[in-house]
Amino acid sequence: MKSILEELYGGTIYPDELIISRDPEYRPLNKKISGTMDMWKNKLSEHDFHELEKLLDLRSQVDSMHAEASFMYGFKLASWIMIEVMTGKGELVRNED
Repeated sequence: MKSILEELYGGTIYPDELIISRDPEYRPLNKKISGTMDMWKNKLSEHDFHELEKLLDLRSQVDSMHAEASFMYGFKLASWIMIEVMTGKGELVRNED
């Protein structure tokens, strides 16, 4: 079994593809989205539906960018917390000056 570092180096870790929400509302919301998309596909002309899909693709790209930035920020914050813990800086005990 390879270590996480070996997997990361080898490019075989794809967290975005492995993360599935455990929120109980996740699957019902996905079904609702699919149903709503089918409804709009039947209501709109082929051209208008294609334009709607392009808009939703743009929204998805923005959401992905935000998720990536959030992941990177969270990872950096957690790393700084670990550095502080390991170096002992900013001890949890108040200094009474």
